[in-house]
Amino acid sequence: MPLRYAVVCSSNQNRSMEAHNLMNKRGLIVRSFGSGQQVKLPGTSLEKPNIYTFDTTYDFMYKDLYNKDANLYTQNGVLHMLDRNRRIKEKPERFQDCRERFDVIFTVEERIFDQVMEENREKRTNEIVHVINIDVIDNPEDATVAAFMLCELGQKLNATEDLDNSINEILIEFEQKNKQTILHAVSFY
Repeated sequence: MPLRYAVVCSSNQNRSMEAHNLMNKRGLIVRSFGSGQQVKLPGTSLEKPNIYTFDTTYDFMYKDLYNKDANLYTQNGVLHMLDRNRRIKEKPERFQDCRERFDVIFTVEERIFDQVMEENREKRTNEIVHVINIDVIDNPEDATVAAFMLCELGQKLNATEDLDNSINEILIEFEQKNKQTILHAVSFY
């Protein structure tokens, strides 16, 4: 049975959606989420981000930013990102609001890894979930590179017959190959 994946970043915009897009195209079962309280997108300055709630559609965000300053948000890539996102799903989702069960949860920042591990889910089934973090700088180029790495790792994990007994070896090999430090923990549903 194929594994079920979640990819979690802060706002469910760049890193998680880039990975969601590629993993989905490669046939993996995947959903993406944010772990923040709200969705933040670049604004006219670092001190003035565009802030939305998680129930705001990608289409609304796209049209809103297009109307605010189409040139700025085209040049900085935000409109392109939102256009991709709205073709994948309707709106960003908060990880904390999801009750779906996953076999593997990928996070892209240690702070987000900690949030996922601290999430107080009702322990109903005692099923194992592997939480894996690979730090990814939040920009389009690093998000693309990370999407390929997460997809490759997901494919390797899918190919094993015994995930729980094989995962450590797969992660060590992955770290060595990609020169990337990985955090890995086991949690339960």
